[in-house]
Amino acid sequence: MPLAERARQLAELTAVLDDAARGRGGVAVVSGGVGCGRTELLDAVRSVAVRAGGAVLWAGGSRPEREAQGGVIGQLLRYADLPEGRCDALVLEPARVLDPGAGGSLRWPPDRATGAALHDLTAGLLRIAVQTPVLLCVDDIDLADPLSLHWISRLVPHLRAARIALVATECATTRPAHPQLQAELRRHPRYRRVVLEGLSPGGVATVLAGSLGGAAARGLAADHHRITAGNPLLLQALVTDRDRVAATREGAPAVGPVVADAYADAVLSLLHRGGPAALALAQVLAVLDEADTVPGLAARLLEEQPAAAAVAERCRDLAAAGLLDGARLRHPVGRTAVLRSLSAPARRALHRRAAELLHGEGADAPRIAPHLLAAAPVEESWAPAVLKEAARRHLEADRLQEARDCLGAAVAVSREDGERALLQAQLAATARLLDPALGTRHVAELAAALRDGLLPGRHALSLARHLLWHGRFDEAALAVERAGEQAAGTYADPAAGAEVRATRTLMAAIHPPVLVPAAGTGGDPRIRAAAALSEVLARGPGAPAVAAAQDALRGMRLGRNTSEWIVCAVTALLYAEQTGAADRWCRHWLTEARTRKVPLWEAEFSSLLAGVRRRQGDPVAARGLAEAALAQVPVESWGVTLGRPLAHLVEAATDLGDHLAAAEHLAVPVPDAMFETRFGLHVLHARGRHLLETGRADEALDDFTACADLMRRWGCDQPALAPWRTGAALAHLAWGDTTTARALAREQLALAGPLPTRTRGLTLRVLADTEYGAERIALLTGAVAVLRTAGDPLQTAGALADLARDHLRAGRTGRARTGLATAARLAGRCGARPLAAALAAEAETLAPPGRRPCGERADGAAVVGTLSAAEGRVASLAADGHTNKEIAQRLRITVSTVEQHLTRVFRKLGVRARRDLPSAIAPDAAQQVAAPPGAAAPGGRGRAETAVSGSGPDV
Repeated sequence: MPLAERARQLAELTAVLDDAARGRGGVAVVSGGVGCGRTELLDAVRSVAVRAGGAVLWAGGSRPEREAQGGVIGQLLRYADLPEGRCDALVLEPARVLDPGAGGSLRWPPDRATGAALHDLTAGLLRIAVQTPVLLCVDDIDLADPLSLHWISRLVPHLRAARIALVATECATTRPAHPQLQAELRRHPRYRRVVLEGLSPGGVATVLAGSLGGAAARGLAADHHRITAGNPLLLQALVTDRDRVAATREGAPAVGPVVADAYADAVLSLLHRGGPAALALAQVLAVLDEADTVPGLAARLLEEQPAAAAVAERCRDLAAAGLLDGARLRHPVGRTAVLRSLSAPARRALHRRAAELLHGEGADAPRIAPHLLAAAPVEESWAPAVLKEAARRHLEADRLQEARDCLGAAVAVSREDGERALLQAQLAATARLLDPALGTRHVAELAAALRDGLLPGRHALSLARHLLWHGRFDEAALAVERAGEQAAGTYADPAAGAEVRATRTLMAAIHPPVLVPAAGTGGDPRIRAAAALSEVLARGPGAPAVAAAQDALRGMRLGRNTSEWIVCAVTALLYAEQTGAADRWCRHWLTEARTRKVPLWEAEFSSLLAGVRRRQGDPVAARGLAEAALAQVPVESWGVTLGRPLAHLVEAATDLGDHLAAAEHLAVPVPDAMFETRFGLHVLHARGRHLLETGRADEALDDFTACADLMRRWGCDQPALAPWRTGAALAHLAWGDTTTARALAREQLALAGPLPTRTRGLTLRVLADTEYGAERIALLTGAVAVLRTAGDPLQTAGALADLARDHLRAGRTGRARTGLATAARLAGRCGARPLAAALAAEAETLAPPGRRPCGERADGAAVVGTLSAAEGRVASLAADGHTNKEIAQRLRITVSTVEQHLTRVFRKLGVRARRDLPSAIAPDAAQQVAAPPGAAAPGGRGRAETAVSGSGPDV
């Protein structure tokens, strides 16, 4: 590693050598933290001296050899680098007696023989210095043996007029071992103390540039400096880790710092070099893992129990070495390495002692709980209360995993049955938010506690919602009944009564067999939310239900006791065909769920938004959202609600013509209880659509009939929930039974009502398949208009293609070509590429020889952009084949105004007749015609929609 940012220090030491060469010997001590590069700098000074032709004697102190008297002296003699021909090595021979490796016999304190040998060594060095400058290098002088330090202190006074330079290094975190030597060094007139600090971010970049290049090094310097505090040894470890990963990884290099085994080894190496006290303190700090650990607490955890001031000083030393940030190990990899240096029993003992001390000091429960968890099992009587309080605080902050860990430990140490039941209920509710399958493990014990009367009403209701999720409806009803009995007991609790009513309405909304009108909703927004959904299921879309759902959403905050009801309210808007409002609310709650990092909430709102997107004609987005939902919560954990994301996946795949994927999704095992919920209706309808699209009309009709039976029995036969009649009508049409198909379509049209909803548009399209001639064209024209207004470009494309083919049969080739080209463009934007290609090819066959389809110029899209909003609306309807009178009625303008607009449109686009209008108009018109000028785009999304169906409408 290069000596980055060490040029000034090297220059100071070189100056000491220059002074010595002129007969003015000097002393320099290089001081710095562990791993700061002292040895590398000393090596550089030695190289300078060797190149200058001087004599160099080298030695290094070490903790294991500290008791070997004369060890440093022996190294100086053994590793003397004397220039050949310029000095006589024999001058040192008399001092060989001082080398323990040569069999020397030394005494400490020095006896007469040892003293004489020391005198001879000094004399020999002075004679060498007469011939050539001498450099004495002593690395880690603070770890040298006492006898060697004694000799060095006697040598220092002779350096004033000799050509000898003494350069030593010392660790700034080690206390001076020989005060007399320190005094002698400082008394020397040319004493220099060179301090090495950590590298700056610029110095780190210089080091990294050697392996990464300049630009990459500058970009990564700040992160590497944050991890190492500029310690060269730690920095080199990060370089090594990165090189190791690069050697085994294929493709692009790691984006950020790589912190792995080399860094962990470097951390332990620094601590061992700092001595047992440094390692012990680091172990304590790793156990505490607090940014502001009080030194007194750390001191009490250390076996030797040093003073708090001494611990604080050691912390500063470790921080100077780049190991600490405050009182915490600077990186988790370093902390893990330090913890592994402790045996498991020692680690548990430290955690237990830390918990006891913190509890004695009155520390907060969240601060004590991690130590109780790490010390498990614990027997302290106060432990359950601390763990319970810590779990409550974690839940308030949405730290679900921490709360679950605390509750699990509290259950393990609890000895009282009632308290244990309460803790288990809290544990099940918390685990369910992470993964519903986790909460199921506790259901059996909780059900027993409920039967024994040990579970209070609030927890019984939480258990009821869990049982409902997994289709255990009878047990859920029992839990609600018990909670209701408690709420209406001797001391009636209005708040508890409201909780019971909210849970009952939730059950009715999810499990339609118990669908009953909600009474006494009061001021609880949860009850209003579930009641709104029940209202839509029982009576269909209506303004009161929509208003109630919107009001309920405005009155709730996402939390553990509201999430299910928020889903109910958004679902009510979706079934009421208020896709724009449902979209906005769903995105709002999904963003909050992601911010708060609750997997279950994120999965639920992703799944719900997938349904919104599919109804907005965006099967690509719907598929992605449903897949994201199943990635957040695995299939086996969804319980009866699995039907929602699964149905969206099947429907989206069918819309995109990916029938193989749809079949794979339908092969996923589902719980039988799902078909006792509205989620089962969605799966039945989705499967029926798939079967119908793949030519199995008889099997499809079975699923649509099953939908009909369940919805009629449950009293929720609403086409916005599952439009089974259009599916059944198409199945009858496949058999040639037009009469039954027409009756089903007309029945659904009556249920859909007069408003321009998506359901009405789908029904008009199917009804058109039962008619002929002008009646069929009128129905398809209405279907196109309604579907555009409803904001579903997928179904708009399908209806428009049907209408274009009828125009072709009637001999209106221009209209047919324009309609097919527009439908192809819509289908392409929706992601239905096979359908888009088929429609484009169909339009191409209708183009006159030598002309582009529909008269479109190469720059058609750009030219269309020159039209005003009013001209675009008129041009769009004209391109669809509407007459001037029809356009005037539709846009509520005069026929003369229509003619004026068309004249300007023809001139701007360079066409002569409406049959030559470019299809590029249509995508804009899908929004322009759907709403008057200034109105919001359908769905409130403000962007082009995407999706398309292959061979028929969304039934």
